[in-house]
Amino acid sequence: MIIPRTGIGVDVHAFAPDDAPRPLWLGGLRWEGERGLAGHSDADAVAHAAANALFSAAGLGDLGTHFGTDRPEYAGASGVTLLAEAARIVRGAGFEIGNVAVQLVCQRPKFSPRRAESERVLSEAAAAPVGVTAATTDHLGFTGRREGVAAIATALVYVRPE
Repeated sequence: MIIPRTGIGVDVHAFAPDDAPRPLWLGGLRWEGERGLAGHSDADAVAHAAANALFSAAGLGDLGTHFGTDRPEYAGASGVTLLAEAARIVRGAGFEIGNVAVQLVCQRPKFSPRRAESERVLSEAAAAPVGVTAATTDHLGFTGRREGVAAIATALVYVRPE
């Protein structure tokens, strides 16, 4: 019998300060004309939450365990690269990936016009279905004040049958 395991991943990033602008990478996509997020890598909260959920489901630590700020080789790394590597690590530990679902919480950018594109990019990186939905907080909290973004993900994995 195959027994699935679920995991939860969360990632939050503040927008980069005006005196240190960065491009915005979110959901594996570059968002031209949008203010970027601050972080050690590209700060793609959607891809990071997906990777965290995979690690959680497999019981393999978290994003910091594998790609933390003490790992200079991941400075500026693409969230898509980190998600692909997380999926490789999870599979290497004997798991298969069922799917990943991510909920992005932000006031901007408007995500729905690029949802399908993001899902294609992230699903390719994970080599498994990745769905992304988005919500605002109706201008409440740090996401509502446009100070940053948050993403919450769930993942389903199962031990690879022998």
